[in-house]
Amino acid sequence: MTRTSTSTSRLSHAAAVVGIGHTDWPGDWQRARRDEKPADSYGYGAAAFRAALNDAGLTRDDIDGLIVGPTTAYERMSEVLGINPRWGDQADAVLSVAQAVSAIESGLAETIALVYGNDQRTAKIQYGGPQAMGGDMFLSYVYHAPWGMTSQGALYALTFQAYKAARGFEDADLGRVSVAQRAWASMNPNAVMRKPITLDDYLAAKTICAPLRLYDYCMINDGGVALIITSRERAKRAKQKPVFIEALGRRDLNAGATSLEPRLTEFYLPAQQDCARQAFDMAGIGPRDIDVFQVYDSFSVHVPLALEGYGYCEVGEAGRFLREQGIGPDGALPTNTSGGHLSETYMQGWAHQIECVRQLRGQCGERQVRDARFAHYTSDVAGKAVSIIYGNEG
Repeated sequence: MTRTSTSTSRLSHAAAVVGIGHTDWPGDWQRARRDEKPADSYGYGAAAFRAALNDAGLTRDDIDGLIVGPTTAYERMSEVLGINPRWGDQADAVLSVAQAVSAIESGLAETIALVYGNDQRTAKIQYGGPQAMGGDMFLSYVYHAPWGMTSQGALYALTFQAYKAARGFEDADLGRVSVAQRAWASMNPNAVMRKPITLDDYLAAKTICAPLRLYDYCMINDGGVALIITSRERAKRAKQKPVFIEALGRRDLNAGATSLEPRLTEFYLPAQQDCARQAFDMAGIGPRDIDVFQVYDSFSVHVPLALEGYGYCEVGEAGRFLREQGIGPDGALPTNTSGGHLSETYMQGWAHQIECVRQLRGQCGERQVRDARFAHYTSDVAGKAVSIIYGNEG
């Protein structure tokens, strides 16, 4: 792995997740398809927050910190939830966990709610085309729109095409990601897409942006997610078995970012390798100790890149790993065990945190990974690699 001068230290279980909640994703999906809109982004977030409080056995008065997803405003969400936090912020799923840990360690807050709501489907958000959401924020869209690349699907199709050529990876290898995640989703009552698919189904599916097919894309749906993270001392008194944040890691790739160079020539690899070193060193474990691997998967191609980048297989061996080892219910490395963005729900990384917690609590029923002790979540988007390792102390 690429080494840097960055040093890491143990977190000493300073913070733990003690509450989780989410909306009825399959019901949200069906209502949206009927053009029904029971809530906006704030409403979905509020429903998830209530569920998380109930799960934790806490009340609104116990919450003194709030972090919201980038789809809502921190101040307005505080009003909607009826709380008055003394500290708060806005962040994506993985960085919100990191910020919560930092705030608790520094004494800025003790019990922090992380709340995400999104009405992206009923609001008819466009993720492709000339009016694509984020076209004025993501530099890759700004600089490449004149050539017609105005969607994330086009970006990852280009990434995958280059990756195939560089690594000898095949379309069928990528199909095994979608098939495995749908197999997990078939055992998940909270998943939107539960009908199993075969590799033949994957290969026969419509091509959306070559070489990516229908099952390589995440769905677009409404919903909400909430987590409650508190200090180690308070977690000892929690209603639920606490799930501790064991380690964090982050490495950004900014040089050449606007030309997409880091994605197309190295496929995030240097960032992933350094991020892996940070997280595994901090946790005092390695890839072989991970029981559940969760990968941000707006597109299936994220998964083979992560398998190589985080040391679960050698660089250039992801295809063989997917064929011979596997990531599904019968595989060697249980990956995206809820079905992920491809089959469970697209909550932009937030639902993956819920799955990490449920697996480590032993609450996943038919899809439960036996004796799960460590879960690794990673997000590789917009030129940055970020990781969280969760643990349940056995």
